Amino acid sequence: MAPVTAAGEEMHALVERLYPLCRSITGDGVRATLDIVGEYVPLRVHEVPTGTRVLDWTVPQEWNIRDAYIADPAGRRVVDFAASSLHVLGYSVPVSATMPLAELRAHLHTLPDHPSWVPYRTSYYTPDWGFCLAQETLDALPDGDYEVRIDTTLADGHLTYAEHVVPGRVPDEVLVSCHVCHPSLANDNLAGIAVATYLARSLAGRSPYYTYRFLYAPGTIGAITWLARNAERIDRVRHGLVLACAGDRGHLTYKQSRRGDAEIDRVLRHVLTTSRRPHEITEFTPYGYDERQFCSPGFDLGVGSLSRTPYAAYPEYHTSADNPDFVSPEALADTLAVCREAFAVLDRNRRYRNQSPYGEPQLGRRGLYDALGGRSDTKEAQMAMLWVLSLSDGAHSLLDVAERSGLPFDTVAAAADALHGAGLVAV
Repeated sequence: MAPVTAAGEEMHALVERLYPLCRSITGDGVRATLDIVGEYVPLRVHEVPTGTRVLDWTVPQEWNIRDAYIADPAGRRVVDFAASSLHVLGYSVPVSATMPLAELRAHLHTLPDHPSWVPYRTSYYTPDWGFCLAQETLDALPDGDYEVRIDTTLADGHLTYAEHVVPGRVPDEVLVSCHVCHPSLANDNLAGIAVATYLARSLAGRSPYYTYRFLYAPGTIGAITWLARNAERIDRVRHGLVLACAGDRGHLTYKQSRRGDAEIDRVLRHVLTTSRRPHEITEFTPYGYDERQFCSPGFDLGVGSLSRTPYAAYPEYHTSADNPDFVSPEALADTLAVCREAFAVLDRNRRYRNQSPYGEPQLGRRGLYDALGGRSDTKEAQMAMLWVLSLSDGAHSLLDVAERSGLPFDTVAAAADALHGAGLVAV
C-alpha cells in the first residue's frame, strides 16, 4: 500500500467533514454534500423535477428530514436522529404517535449478529417508516408506551446531481462516477467521493488528452437520470470508472465492464499487475454500483468499478461500523494513486505507425542508444524500442505493446516518445 501522503490525510479529513450529513437519493443532504465538494472543485449542479420521466423510471418525490426520535415511557430519547443519521429508515414518511413497544417493534431494524452496530436501511419507493438501532439498545427497552416522532417531508421537489469537467485536447470523455446518496457511511460512499474529488484536483491546470467528466449523483436513479439527460452525447464516453468502497484497508478490487475487454479493463489489469499491488480482478455482474447502469446493453459503455473490499464483502458494510475510523489515509492515497496511474496510461495510449518498416532502422546512428546511456534499465528500454517498432503498424496500441512484451507501460511510452522524436514512428 502507498505511504501516507498529504492528499491521503486531506481526503480523510473530507470524509470526516461529510460524515455527519444525512444524505438520501434526493434532498438537502445531497445539496449540502455538493456544497462542500464544490469548495474543492467547481461543480455544475443540476436539479431535475419530481415526475420527470428518465428511461424506465420517474424522478421521485424529494425527501427531507428535520428530526426523529423514540422516547421511552420516562420521556428519555432512546433512539435519536440527532446522534446519527442512520437511526431513521431512509425516506420514512412523517409519524407522530404514541404506541406500546409491542407495536413499535415491527418498525425497528437491528443487527442481532453485531449487537452494538446500527444498520442502514431505506424504503425509497414504498411508503413506510422505521428506526434503526443497536440490538443491545432494543434489548434494554422496557415495556410501556413510547413516543414516536419522525419530522420529515415527502413532496414534489427535485433530484440533485453535479458534474465537474476537466477539458481535454479531444472531446472524447473519461467518465468518473461516485454516488452521493448514503447517509453516515464513510467507506461506502464518502471514500469514493473523496478520491474522485482529489483525482479531479490532480488534473486541474493540466491539458489531458481526454476530457474528464466527474459525476456526483445518487445511486441508481441518479445515474439513470444522467444517462436519460445525456443520451445524445453518450457516444463521447470512451472509458469510465465507478469509485466506491475506496478507503478500507483491504486490497484493491477491480470489477470489469460488461464487455470484459474494454480498454479501461485492460488498463486496470496492467496497472495493478505491473505495480505488484495485492489485488483482485472480478468479472462483471449486473449487481453492485452504477457500472450496471452505464454497462446496460442499450449503452454498453466501457465502464468498470474500482474499490478496495467490494460491497457487502465486509461486515461493516451498511452499518454504523463503517465510520471514519474504518477508512485510512493510506488506503485513500493508494486508491488515488492507482486511478492516476490508470488515467496516465489511458491518456498516453496511442497507435503508432513505423516510418521505416522495412528492416530494423539503425538506432545508434540516430543517437537513440546513446540517449539511454547510464540508465539502470538500459536493456529494458532498448527492448521497448524494438517492440514499439515491431508492433507500430497502425493496428497495435502502446498498451498492446506493453501487454505482449511484458514491459511496463511507462517504459514503452518513453520508447515511443524517443522514436517519435527521431521521426521513426508517427501517430
